Amino acid sequence: MHEGHYVFAQVMHHLPSTTFRRCVERYGGEHRVKRFSCLDQYLCLAFAQLTWRESLRDIEACLRAQSSKLYHLGFRGNIARNTLANANAVRDWRIYADFAQHLIGIARRLYADDPLALELDETVYALDSTTIDLCLSVFPWAPFRSTKAAVKLHTLLDLRGNIPSFIFISDGKMHDVNILDQLLPEAGAFYVMDRGYVDFERLARLDNAGSFFVTRAKSNLKARRRYSRPVDRSTGLICDQTVLLTGFYSRQGFDSPLRRIKFNDPQTGKRLVFLTNNFALDALTIAKLYKCRWQVELFFKWIKQHLRIKAFFGTSENAVKSQIWIAVSVYVLIAIVKKRLALPASLYEILQILSLTLFEKTPVDRLFDDDQFQKSLISDLNQLNLFN
Repeated sequence: MHEGHYVFAQVMHHLPSTTFRRCVERYGGEHRVKRFSCLDQYLCLAFAQLTWRESLRDIEACLRAQSSKLYHLGFRGNIARNTLANANAVRDWRIYADFAQHLIGIARRLYADDPLALELDETVYALDSTTIDLCLSVFPWAPFRSTKAAVKLHTLLDLRGNIPSFIFISDGKMHDVNILDQLLPEAGAFYVMDRGYVDFERLARLDNAGSFFVTRAKSNLKARRRYSRPVDRSTGLICDQTVLLTGFYSRQGFDSPLRRIKFNDPQTGKRLVFLTNNFALDALTIAKLYKCRWQVELFFKWIKQHLRIKAFFGTSENAVKSQIWIAVSVYVLIAIVKKRLALPASLYEILQILSLTLFEKTPVDRLFDDDQFQKSLISDLNQLNLFN
């Protein structure tokens, strides 16, 4: 089916073009545009993500060097640095945000049957944020501290397949706990968070929606023990208690019983105190659930290492958000390609190989059929692999 098609075109073939056009029409992305369409802009920045381009001039030079192939790669407009810079500055970033969310929906369905580290049928989300540092004089619209700027990437990661189900981009000053106001809780799902998200009024909204949360208790937590369950101390568990909050404001925000579990981590020797509103799972499973939260930290580290989201092609808020959302959509697109073609490689290896073969005409699945490649799938232990 893909004989004679360039690798870049084969990968972009998995994009839902009808949905992309609807996103463009929704925000008037091509109003009075004649030559350089939103799809051309998307393909330019997707190319930059896949090949790790350094600047707009770099993108222009590399694509113009392959000008005879651009039509077959999907480009219809002329590639010019000034045109691309203007498109990044003025075309609504929400086009690419909505499109990325649609791709996320596709990917989540593809990975819905992937196993978790724990034997749970429910959906498990890890919630956290990462900060991307910026220069205050260049990005004054994103204040963070008195001498620096930053944007925060708030992410709700579905631990089945490590697909981000919700992303919100804010300036660096927004506190993590405020993102709970943006979430639509899913009944029966688990939300695993660190201590930065402990706000009992907001956690009560999750509880009222039928969702479960697992978080760590702050050191100044005031609570009264109502009941203690027996635990096996050889597993690292210290206690499993039902408690009631006694602090004035915390009790007003959450007046239902909570479960407090103390656990001594055998690997680090740290004593951890967990809070949850789930009373059905055993205490050790709750502790293991919180350990799974580390996947979102690996996700942030991975995308910062392998996607272009720490250096930007434009300085406006629109340009920065457009680039981040296109980077997220490329990450999800490669995850979709991996699943649909049943590629044996990790996501990291797929990106590395694609970066060198975009202008070849080999079918994508054949890039990973070579026996020599199969022998090389034993990855470096120091390399992060979210998709094994």
